[in-house]
Amino acid sequence: MSNSISRNFQKILQNISLACSKSGRPLDSVKVLAATKSQPIEKINAAIDAGISVCGENYVQEAERKISEIGNAVEWHFIGHLQGNKARKAVELFDCIQAVDSAKLARKINDAASGKFPIFIEVNIAREETKFGVPPEKLPSFYEELRQFPNLQVRGLFCMAPFLSAEEVRPYFQKMQKLSQELALNELSMGMSSDFQTAVEQGSTMVRVGTALFGERE
Repeated sequence: MSNSISRNFQKILQNISLACSKSGRPLDSVKVLAATKSQPIEKINAAIDAGISVCGENYVQEAERKISEIGNAVEWHFIGHLQGNKARKAVELFDCIQAVDSAKLARKINDAASGKFPIFIEVNIAREETKFGVPPEKLPSFYEELRQFPNLQVRGLFCMAPFLSAEEVRPYFQKMQKLSQELALNELSMGMSSDFQTAVEQGSTMVRVGTALFGERE
């Protein structure tokens, strides 16, 4: 198991390297986040041994158990849709919350934090009814609103692209890159197992991979 995860990670890095070369970027400008939802501790540890330094979880309760066992061997990011009543616990557990899409949630995170807590703004880049996020046209005003919270540090933007082919999804990544540049934000969390190379070509600084790293879920 550990050998296959290590091989998968090396393949991911090779593909990121190709994408970076294509877009004239250094390899170290992209971080790999292991999407560890429903993955057992053994597989997560194998990924850490292979070189993973950031893990992402979607559910606070599931993450609490894993974090208590694995500890701070990695950075922990919350990448799911966070309910307001879980905000305080999420701030306690995680190093960063990636999917903030409302002032109400932002306020709860701000009130729970004791210093500059890192967050990403989730953008509903394709305006899909089934997904969360701020509509692109409302992003500038929402960003300015979040900047007023003293305990929040907006590190970048986050998106869940439509489930399309890697090339069909490129225009959405291009739009995300443009939004990021307009706000002068340095980080862009976009790209998953099926399309991370395209995302890197369009400026992603953090790709979230699950299947590409761990294989299909059992």
